[in-house]
Amino acid sequence: MATFLGINLFGLFGQLLVGLINGSFYALLSLGLAIIFGLLKIINFAQGAMYMLGAFAAWLALNYLGINYWAALVVVPLVVGLVGVLMERFLIRPIANEDHLYSLLLTFGFALMLQGLFTHMYGSSGLSYSIPEALSGGTKLPFMYLPDYRAWIICASVVVCGLTWWMIEKTKLGAYLRAGTENPQLMQAFGINVPLIVTLTFGFGVALAGLAGVMAAPIYSVTPDMGSNLLIVVFAIVVIGGMGSIGGAILTGLGMGVIEGLTKYFYPEASNTVIFLVMVIVLLLKPAGLFGKEA
Repeated sequence: MATFLGINLFGLFGQLLVGLINGSFYALLSLGLAIIFGLLKIINFAQGAMYMLGAFAAWLALNYLGINYWAALVVVPLVVGLVGVLMERFLIRPIANEDHLYSLLLTFGFALMLQGLFTHMYGSSGLSYSIPEALSGGTKLPFMYLPDYRAWIICASVVVCGLTWWMIEKTKLGAYLRAGTENPQLMQAFGINVPLIVTLTFGFGVALAGLAGVMAAPIYSVTPDMGSNLLIVVFAIVVIGGMGSIGGAILTGLGMGVIEGLTKYFYPEASNTVIFLVMVIVLLLKPAGLFGKEA
């Protein structure tokens, strides 16, 4: 067994891999939350439910429609994004001028309804979704065995997060998007359909959660409460990175996953609370978050 300074390298790198996988999902989910809050100032407490909906949609598509994993990666985010569009149009827009607390309570209630519906229909024991055959193998590295599907998750998450950041921060489309949400009256004067921009932005943020759900289905059991278990952690990560900071959500999601993995190896008892401990420390030292801007 390979050791270095008394550290079991197989165990350490194994936990780092788990941490990177969790961090990949944290990054995708927190990125969606950061987009929705940072650009639209909407607190979407249904993001975890959309993650769960993505996993269930992939399972239903495979078992009832014959849609495989690769097609689900495209189809399911579009379907979940459409659910987000309908949410924004018929649930959130009517209370857009009210306090942010109203949207939080409304999306939280919607999430509970969705979770209850799937629990009633499919129970809470969990459903299995097989890993696609093309990614069923693995690679033997010096200190660990790296399953191909785990490597795919990390790479795909980094690429999606990077492209999303680039689109929002570096392209003309992103400039229109930021301008439309920061100064809607001016953009409407130039003939830009701001309500449509808001709706599509919300749908895109929700679609990222659906994509994360599809990617998570072959690793975790598909259960109605899989999203609620992650939601509080993801909100903590968004707070650490800075509410509304796109780059902060990505970097903090990946970083907190690694920290959580290291904690599971060195001090497992604290692994469930280390992210919240980091959040408390960051809020005491920098209330706007690591990458957030002071109000």
